[in-house]
Amino acid sequence: MKTLKNELIYFATALMFFTRIPVPFTIPYSGEIMNKSQKYFAWIGLLVGVINAGILYLSSQLFNLEIGIVLMMIGSVLLTGAFHEDGFTDMCDSFGGGYGKEKILTIMKDSRVGAYGTIGIILLFALKFFSIQALGTVDLIKTLGIVILAHTSSRFISGTMIYTHQYVTDIDVSKSKPLANKPLDGMALLVSFMGVLLSFALIPDWRLILAFALAYLGKICMGWYFKKHIGGYTGDCLGAVQQVTEVLFYLGTMIVWKFI
Repeated sequence: MKTLKNELIYFATALMFFTRIPVPFTIPYSGEIMNKSQKYFAWIGLLVGVINAGILYLSSQLFNLEIGIVLMMIGSVLLTGAFHEDGFTDMCDSFGGGYGKEKILTIMKDSRVGAYGTIGIILLFALKFFSIQALGTVDLIKTLGIVILAHTSSRFISGTMIYTHQYVTDIDVSKSKPLANKPLDGMALLVSFMGVLLSFALIPDWRLILAFALAYLGKICMGWYFKKHIGGYTGDCLGAVQQVTEVLFYLGTMIVWKFI
């Protein structure tokens, strides 16, 4: 019973960290609890994906597909507090306008959004909109499953950065400090991946494994770029990886649906 309660606390911690969904009870907080909440990152993606898919389906029935996608994207931003989008804009500004590790990290800590961040997020949203539109035009119901898969997979993939790369910012002042200090064991990673497997069960199409592979390849490339310029990753880099790999999953699905 105590183990179940602890797992509920870990899940609720991840829910509070990544979304604006209120938790109807008080939970304790510690660095260890935050660290162990890692295992539920993909499951939070699954929940967010289900809500997004629901918004897309209902609004597309009330209006049309295009308005449905826009309302879904608005809902996603409100649901997560633009948590990952903020990381993506900070990443664009810092790597676009900074030269050298120190300058890049300095810009990344600046809360203001510059030209690179503005241009980057506009282009990212455009890619997200038009890729989902293309998929939804082919098969709306399957696209709902793709949305869920993309949210779940991208959060899992982003979380693997903790295992494969070194955290490089000043962890003493970072909100990601507990995550960076101690990656969890293989069993916790498996628990996270089970959320991805559950998402795949919603739309049993083996071709989507290739879309997942493309998204993971995007993470590898971004990880290489981050390591080259700053020696590892930051919390903002994790948000950027989530956003980019989500879009890559949509684009990968378009490729496999078209050619395979």
